[in-house]
Amino acid sequence: MAVKLPRGFRAGATRAGIKPSGKPDLALLVSGLPAAWAYAATQNRAAAPSIHRGRRLYAAGGALRAVVVNAGNANCATGEQGVRDDARMAELAALRLALRPEEVLTASTGVIGVPLPLEKVEAGLPQIPLEPLADPFAEAILTTDLVPKVAEAEVAGAKVVGIAKGSGMIHPNMATMLAFVVTDAKVPQEALRAAWRGIVDRTFNQVTVDGDTSTNDLALLMANGASGEVPLEALFQAVEAVAQELARKIARDGEGATKLLVVRVRGAATEEEARRAARTVAGSALWKSALYGNDPNWGRILAALGNSGARFDPFRVRIALQGIPLYAGGVLPFDRQAASAAMRAEEVEVLVDLEEGEGEGVAWGCDLTEGYVQINALYTT
Repeated sequence: MAVKLPRGFRAGATRAGIKPSGKPDLALLVSGLPAAWAYAATQNRAAAPSIHRGRRLYAAGGALRAVVVNAGNANCATGEQGVRDDARMAELAALRLALRPEEVLTASTGVIGVPLPLEKVEAGLPQIPLEPLADPFAEAILTTDLVPKVAEAEVAGAKVVGIAKGSGMIHPNMATMLAFVVTDAKVPQEALRAAWRGIVDRTFNQVTVDGDTSTNDLALLMANGASGEVPLEALFQAVEAVAQELARKIARDGEGATKLLVVRVRGAATEEEARRAARTVAGSALWKSALYGNDPNWGRILAALGNSGARFDPFRVRIALQGIPLYAGGVLPFDRQAASAAMRAEEVEVLVDLEEGEGEGVAWGCDLTEGYVQINALYTT
C-alpha cells in the first residue's frame, strides 16, 4: 500500500542509468514551503562532497526546500571534480524546481571512487514526476537493500513519514544509511535541531550490521509547517517512533541476514553506557555467528559486554535469550535444545541486566551469514 507524504511534500524518481541494474536511481524529495531542518551525518573522515556541502548549508541556518539523491555512485574519493559534480547536481535540481541551489541538499550512495556520471543526472532530473507519495523515492535510493523502508505516524493532525535505505556497511556514526524524515508540523528550527540529535543517537546510531561506517551517510528531518503547530513532545515521540521503525528495518535487511537481533540492556550506570553495551553485543561477530547457527552461547554475550566499557560486576549481571535465563552471576541450568529452537525465530531478543543503576538502552543488529561475505566479496566485480 502506497504511503502518502505529509501535506506540502512531493517526491519522485527515475531510471537515469547510474545503477548497472537499470533500476530507479535518481530521486527528488520536495517541500512546497520552506522547511526547518535538522541534520546528522557520518563521522567518517573520508566523507563525500555531499556531506561537506550539507554541513556548510546546515551551519548557514537557512531553510531547506528539496533533496536530490542518486544511488549507485557515492561520488566519494573523486577529487576536486567530485566536489564540482556535487555542487552541479544541486544546481541542476534547483533549476528543475525553480529554487536556489542553497535550498537543495544533495545525497549520494553507492560505489566509492567512481566519477559521478553527471550527464545522466542532468538528463534524468527533468524526467522525475513529483507526487505526494513516498514509495518511488524509497525504491530509488536503495543499493544492496532487498526491500524499501518506509514508516509513518500521526500526531494532532500532523503527519510524520520516514524513508530510509541501508543494508551493509552499517555501524553507528552513521552507517551506509540515508534517512529522510518529513513532517507537516510547524516546529522552530532550534527545537527541531535540539531534539533530532538525541533521536538519532537512540535510533539510527544504535544499528549495526558489520562494524563499518560509510562515507556518505546522513539522517535528515524536515518540518514545513503546512498543518500548523502541534504539541512538541508528542511530535518528537512520533518522530522517534518512525526513526526506530526505520532502524529496525535497516537491521533486519542487513546484507545476507536471516533474522533481526534486538539487544536490550537495563540496569546500567548511565543511559550512554547501556546503549554502548547493547551496541557492542549487537556488533559482536562471534555472537552474530552464533545467532545464525542458533547456538545459545551466552559466553559470547558476556565477553562482548566486557569489551563495551560499560561498568558491571560479572558476579551480578544477568543474561536472558528469548526470555530464557542463561546466566545470573554464574551459569544457570537451561535446556540448550529448547533455547536453540527459540533462536530460530525471525526476531531474537537478548536481555541484559547489569545491576549497576537505572540506565537503559537498546540496539538492533542481525546475524552474520555466508551471504554477507558473498555480497561484499563481489561488490564491484
